[in-house]
Amino acid sequence: MRPSIITLLTDFGTKDYYVASMKGVILRINPQCFLVDITHQISPQDIREGAFLLAHTFSYFPKQTIHLAIVDPEVGGKRRPILLKTRNYFFVGPDNGLFTWVGEKDGVDQVVELTNPEYFLSPISSTFHGRDIFAPVAAYLSLGMRPESFGKRINQWVTLDWKRPEEKGKRLIGEIILIDHFGNLITNVEKKRFFSFIKDQPFMIKIGKKRISKLSQGYWEGKKGEVIALFGSTDFLEIAVREGSAQERLKAERGDPILIERGQ
Repeated sequence: MRPSIITLLTDFGTKDYYVASMKGVILRINPQCFLVDITHQISPQDIREGAFLLAHTFSYFPKQTIHLAIVDPEVGGKRRPILLKTRNYFFVGPDNGLFTWVGEKDGVDQVVELTNPEYFLSPISSTFHGRDIFAPVAAYLSLGMRPESFGKRINQWVTLDWKRPEEKGKRLIGEIILIDHFGNLITNVEKKRFFSFIKDQPFMIKIGKKRISKLSQGYWEGKKGEVIALFGSTDFLEIAVREGSAQERLKAERGDPILIERGQ
């Protein structure tokens, strides 16, 4: 059997001991597994950001990879710890909507509430389930334990509402859902929706006071400092500035509207 892969995605940052202690727990149980950091720079307590980044990362790993994801503002509260199995992957973390879009993309086979203390550290900290519950469960899972070993199967779990672009006549209204490290503004307008809306007609993209009437093929197009629109690697419409930050240039924030008008 090839060594298992466990990825980690959190909002813990890298300054403190949190990530290292989780890795230590995993390696103590399964020294042969491969650990891969997706990111630990999710904005604190931002479940939607975590869900989006996980959804656009998980499927590039080999099948049967275990994704350990923790953005957990209600740690120690009533939210449940879960193991979610899709057709091709495993996900371990809090039941707070973090796994909404991976479930939509890969289909959900089963969800287990983690209730078996045999696979937890003891005592369990009320503030660090990542170390005491999620990390050991991921590690034991990587050794070939069946999901049912960790608790009881459940039929309902938390999902996030996904705001879709709204069409009003010749206008499609979307919004910024993520601002990446480079200051690119990623919207909720998918490529397929965009082209089905404009129907090969001229269009105008409006964000704040800025107007853009064409799509670029990459970040390299346009003059330095020019604001451009393009479809990035996620296939969502992005607003970018060549060799600059669209966030700073347009003073944009997540949730700001973006308007596409056809026939312009």
